[in-house]
Amino acid sequence: MTRPMIRPVRVPGTDDLPPAWQRVSAVLRPSPVDSTAEVLLKLETAQPGGSFKIRGAIAAMSALPADAEVVTASAGNHGLGVATASALLGMRATVVVSGNASPAKVAKLKGFENVTLVQVGSSFDDAEQYALSLTDGVYVSAYNDPAVIAGQATIGYELDSQVDGPMTVVCAVGGGGLASGLGLWASQRAGVRVVGVESAESVAMSETVNAGHDVEITVGETLADGIVGNLEPGSVTVGLITEHVHSLVTVTEPELRHAIRYLAANHGVVAEGAGAVPVAALLAGKVDVAGRAVAIVSGRNVTLGTLADVFAEEPANRA
Repeated sequence: MTRPMIRPVRVPGTDDLPPAWQRVSAVLRPSPVDSTAEVLLKLETAQPGGSFKIRGAIAAMSALPADAEVVTASAGNHGLGVATASALLGMRATVVVSGNASPAKVAKLKGFENVTLVQVGSSFDDAEQYALSLTDGVYVSAYNDPAVIAGQATIGYELDSQVDGPMTVVCAVGGGGLASGLGLWASQRAGVRVVGVESAESVAMSETVNAGHDVEITVGETLADGIVGNLEPGSVTVGLITEHVHSLVTVTEPELRHAIRYLAANHGVVAEGAGAVPVAALLAGKVDVAGRAVAIVSGRNVTLGTLADVFAEEPANRA
């Protein structure tokens, strides 16, 4: 497929955050923080739909007319966020995923009566380009959308009352909506920095930030399927991350698998690959931490077969 033209997308600012917080906090309870170890775990795995994506979906969709139909592309979790928000708000949505999207996420999407599920192509890039070509409905990007970005920043508003003092908030980076939102939030807090973590197999954000222009990468195989793929051309998240995120680091597949085992064995937390990358980076010593380290464990939607394979590689007591 030919890459789409650059869409005009407004760059969000800090003024967008309070309205998003008002909309999201009216619907969702704060997710818990596990403080039983040196690294604090912000458990977005507890959210409806199993990931933080419900935040951006609610923030964006609740600002639309009640009869609007939403169109989106997703690696899975954003689609589940949109589907869950659609059910809560009484709206309809079309969710486009790739033909090889996570079976766990596809199975859950099929359970929503108010969602039309479309599978196309063999990558998130294929799904995104197809969704952008649809003309019926309001397109809500998983990351390149000011309301979605502001919605993800609501994690930070909860951390304001959950964590005392300086902190380094570590989160996964794919399209960059979460890191952008947290970066905007942190820009108004003294002693708070945000570090983004990519899979070493999908580094579109860091390559684009370093180059200063859109860069198309080749994506490798990774358990972190929720953060793979190229960026929509001209995505506003690139500038926001450049300005407001302290650094970007990468983790390898062995580091990621170790983190999944660590979370299960030491905290009883089931995390998918993308959800575990911040913990992987911290365990590997790749994050420049100032204050308390807070890892955003962003999602839990993983198949039992994948977990069994990861757990079988190493005894749990060595994780």
